[in-house]
Amino acid sequence: MPTHIGFLRAVNIGKRPYKTADLRAALTAAGYDDVDTYIQTGNVRVGSPLRSRAKIEAELEGVFLADRGFEVPTMVFTPAELRAVAAEADEIAEQGYTSGHYINLLKRPIPADLLDELTELTQEGVRFVASDRAMHLLYDIPFGTAKPATARANKIIGVATNRSAKVIREIAERWC
Repeated sequence: MPTHIGFLRAVNIGKRPYKTADLRAALTAAGYDDVDTYIQTGNVRVGSPLRSRAKIEAELEGVFLADRGFEVPTMVFTPAELRAVAAEADEIAEQGYTSGHYINLLKRPIPADLLDELTELTQEGVRFVASDRAMHLLYDIPFGTAKPATARANKIIGVATNRSAKVIREIAERWC
C-alpha cells in the first residue's frame, strides 16, 4: 500500500488545536493504515491505496474538516519526494547560512514565470532557493528582520506550510 506523508498547515496555532492523539484517531477511524505522527506541528504518515496526490490531499482535508470544524490545508509528498527535498536541504546547507534554514512545502509547483520574482526578492541576509514543490529560505540575519521579503515570497508560492530543514531531515530519516 502506498505511503503518503502529509504536512498540515496552521494547526496548534491560536484557536486551531489538533493534538497528535486526536489526529491519529481521526485518520485511523477514516480507514488509513500505518498512521503515525511526528511532533506537534502537523506531520503525518498514512498508508492508502490512493495514488493521486490531489485525491489524497482532498480526502485528508475532508477528514480534518469533519473532525475539527475548520479547514486544514495539507501538502502531501511521497517518501521519494520527501527524500529529494531533504537531499536538496543537505546540498544547500553546504552553501552556508548562519541564522536558519527553513523549507516551505508547497501544494503546487511554483510556475516557471514566477521563479524570477523569487530570485529578485533575495536581499542581504536572505536567500530563496526554489525547486518543484519546495522553497528553501536561508537566513544570515535573524528571521524576524526578514519578514517583508518572506511575506512577498509567500504570496508568490501560494498555499504552503513551513518546517525547519532539521525537521524535514528527521522526518525523511524516520519515514522514508
